[in-house]
Amino acid sequence: MDFNNKLERKASQRPLIAAHRGVSGANIPCNTLAAYNIALLQGADIVELDVSRSRDGVLYAFHPGMEHAHLKSKRFIASLNSRSVNRMRFVNLDNVKTHYPVSTLEEAFAFLKDKCYINVDKFWTYPAEITAMIRKCGVDKQVIIKTPAEEKHFANVEKYAPDLMYMTVISEEDRCTDALLKRNINYIGAEVLFSREDSPAISEEYIKQMHDKGLLIFGNAIVYNEKANISAGHTDDAALTQDMNAGWGWFEDKGFDIIQTDWVQMLREYLENRG
Repeated sequence: MDFNNKLERKASQRPLIAAHRGVSGANIPCNTLAAYNIALLQGADIVELDVSRSRDGVLYAFHPGMEHAHLKSKRFIASLNSRSVNRMRFVNLDNVKTHYPVSTLEEAFAFLKDKCYINVDKFWTYPAEITAMIRKCGVDKQVIIKTPAEEKHFANVEKYAPDLMYMTVISEEDRCTDALLKRNINYIGAEVLFSREDSPAISEEYIKQMHDKGLLIFGNAIVYNEKANISAGHTDDAALTQDMNAGWGWFEDKGFDIIQTDWVQMLREYLENRG
């Protein structure tokens, strides 16, 4: 990958594949260096990771609020000092402790440097600190940052990270693209969350407008909570248990440029075989 060029997906190529927290399963927990490595081995173009911060200010590659599920801990990383966090270990799918530690964000960046694009979720929680770490690790050409579509977040991106690739997260309707294109922000597209197939944010007209402006559309096939309908039912689950064309193929047919999944290798093989 040439990280000096603008991230784009040509119309003749398959959608880019984003690995949700890497690729995890069995004894390999998500958001670990092992999970990121498996995502690379399976052909992910982008590795998505989350960010938490310890009480003493150390950034970790961990989804905030998931300590009970992934670490079998009743205490949040935000309430602990880094010495305590460094002693913690992930549990596997059977809720049994593994040897995998909680990696710092610096360790995650060092591991992924020059290997893939990196989607940093939760950027808006600590924009100044995360941006400083991105620059320290020299991954500024690889990183994609995202925030909800709110003015306070746009202002922070403009203040701390105007050169980093930025995507806004929108729900159902986009009211910010034209304004973002006029700001000192390296705006490259939108992550679209939608519960209905007739959502304005995934209309043929909107997607064409975005593509005409050289912008990307990011969609989620992941299911992190069955109560959260973020892709109108076109999910990994639907692809694997019902019909891959109705699940993953739907995103490609609609013109999505990036598909986030928990099943990288199967999605990649499906897209390649589909031609």
